[in-house]
Amino acid sequence: MKVISVNKGPRTKVKWANKTVETGIFKSPTSMIQLGFEDVVGDSVVNRLYHGGVNKACYLYAAQHYEYWKKKYPKTVSKFGALGENITVEGLDEKILNVGDTFQLGEAIVQISEHREPCYKLNIRLNSNSGIKDFIALGHCGTYCRVLKEGAVKAGDTMILKEKGSSASIYDIFSLIYKKSNDQVLLQDILNDPVITEGTKKELSRVWGLSE
Repeated sequence: MKVISVNKGPRTKVKWANKTVETGIFKSPTSMIQLGFEDVVGDSVVNRLYHGGVNKACYLYAAQHYEYWKKKYPKTVSKFGALGENITVEGLDEKILNVGDTFQLGEAIVQISEHREPCYKLNIRLNSNSGIKDFIALGHCGTYCRVLKEGAVKAGDTMILKEKGSSASIYDIFSLIYKKSNDQVLLQDILNDPVITEGTKKELSRVWGLSE
């Protein structure tokens, strides 16, 4: 897998639904980013309850899906970073990315940690109330990563697998959360897997009405 673009953005104030909202989702390509243990250096993380931190230090999205987004939202998607990702990767595939998979990524070492659940700020970025719905329907959520070794990443770098993690893919988890899948055996396997984050387990338990 190859890095096509690295992206970061400022804290931005926008008007949405008659309110002023602050967001860091307006990201643009840059020459290089530095991955830290809890965020990308110099990138704006507005709400650390849902973004940033050890399990969401960096967000990756697949370059190949931009053709869909550019056709769907030609006025608001013109360059990489428009989906809010820090790193745009050619060939990224959630179906073969398992939680706990470890990669060399530029100078950094990262570990696949959590799926992305879209929030209303994606609608703001796309300037459409249909953004979240379209993101879920497409089924390709990208992935958050832990940073095990800090380092620089730039376009042209490669993402090389160093070690496989759990048996649950990011696609499996996203499909269960949005009920595209009803695989209860897989659900229980994920809930019992020590590699899966507690945040993911809580969300799956909530969606499926299970006690924690």
